[in-house]
Amino acid sequence: MPDVTTPLDPKRWKALIFIALAQLMVVLDATIVNIALPSAQADLGISDGNRQWVITAYALAFGGLLLFGGRVSDLWGRKRAFVIGLIGFAAASALGGAAVNTGMLLGARALQGVFGALLAPAALSLLAVLFTQGQERAKAFGIFGAIAGAGGGVGLILGGLFTEYLNWRWTFFVNIPFAAVAAAGAIAVIREPAGSRNSAKLDVPGVILATLGLVSLVYGFTRAESDGWTAGSTLGLFAAAVVLLLAFVVVEKKVKAPLLPLRVLTDRNRAGVYVSLGLAAIAMFGLFLFLTYYLQVVRGYSPVKTGLAFLPMIATMITGSTQIGARLMNRVPARWLMGPGFLLAAVGMVLLTQIDLDTSYAAVVLPGLMLMGLGMGTAFMPAMSLSTYGVQARDAGVASAMVNTSQQVGGAIGTALLNTIAASATTDYFKSHMKSAGDPKLLTFQSMVHGYSTAVWWAVGILGLSALVAVVFVNAGRQGGAVAGSGDGENAKDAVPVMAH
Repeated sequence: MPDVTTPLDPKRWKALIFIALAQLMVVLDATIVNIALPSAQADLGISDGNRQWVITAYALAFGGLLLFGGRVSDLWGRKRAFVIGLIGFAAASALGGAAVNTGMLLGARALQGVFGALLAPAALSLLAVLFTQGQERAKAFGIFGAIAGAGGGVGLILGGLFTEYLNWRWTFFVNIPFAAVAAAGAIAVIREPAGSRNSAKLDVPGVILATLGLVSLVYGFTRAESDGWTAGSTLGLFAAAVVLLLAFVVVEKKVKAPLLPLRVLTDRNRAGVYVSLGLAAIAMFGLFLFLTYYLQVVRGYSPVKTGLAFLPMIATMITGSTQIGARLMNRVPARWLMGPGFLLAAVGMVLLTQIDLDTSYAAVVLPGLMLMGLGMGTAFMPAMSLSTYGVQARDAGVASAMVNTSQQVGGAIGTALLNTIAASATTDYFKSHMKSAGDPKLLTFQSMVHGYSTAVWWAVGILGLSALVAVVFVNAGRQGGAVAGSGDGENAKDAVPVMAH
């Protein structure tokens, strides 16, 4: 019979519904605006130079404030942070949907990022402290992982539907009912375990250094995409990020109540999860972007048809998460789900390197997407669970924030890095075939496809590296038992309860 240190909350499964709903809202918001952006740009008269800020304003605020948001949820209480995050996110979305000019829209996107940075780590840490038994934890994280992985695809579908049949403003307004239902449900059913808050004073120097360091890093990759990797502004931002983040580590070693206790990072399993998820995000974010452009620009798909093309990937991602990852998590060490899962996704990406001007969706794109979804779903579920497994309850918020930080920073890197690779390959192909080309428009499309294919090959390699990191660094046993290699040492008695056999 399992031995647990706290009684189980009888409303935990109801709580999961509203936690998952909030997570879906945050994740789909990252992609739903992408499809609507051309319409919003035309409607509000946003210049090409400012267009990228609709995405960047959100990414900077979200990525830069995640650690702070995680610490605040530990300090205030996860339920309170969760509800405040939902209400703020809904208000910012209403502001964005009602935007009448560029400044109003960019401000709304930044506010969405601020409240998203509070909401996302609160959601994951609530899950960590509510579900502590092996089998239940596997099911709960299976559902959560499937939603986290599939939310981007759902965003593409909804973005297409709203843009084509309603208005781009609905890509913002849709968040309001999501947030209202999730907040009402959270207030009614979520009960935090007693004694799980961290009442220590806020580490203000750590907050400032971490926020500025992460903002510099994310913005550096954003500028690299537009200005080039060797531009003075790009190099300056990267240098600032390194200095600020190194100073942050020094401060965290010395302060009594650090923003990010280094014990969270020195645990090899959590560190392995953060790195492997970050690398996977680099590969996946770039691929979503390329495939969307390929289907819409090269193949002429409508926004709705493009969104529907991603549906099979969402289905297999849910299957991998709930039927493979969740069922095997308590029987197989996490690395033997994460490693093969990332490799299976890489195989799907290899298929997508074969795209051409007239590639069959059913023969190439469909199986590629299905393999990717199945692999990522299988890998993400145990990774999301392991990121908070065995962590001290008072550190659950910041440990959860690190998961989101690794994915957000990875996504920013992936978009910039792979876009740069694709653009360079496209230009080189166009120049080398210009003399022999008969139709300039045809050559333009051929060059674009070559660029996409080249970048996807890089994504394959990055995903392979993610699998290697997972297998080498993650040494935890089955998640139904104690976590191997825990770095929490003498504080293990304060950990989120785990099962003992």
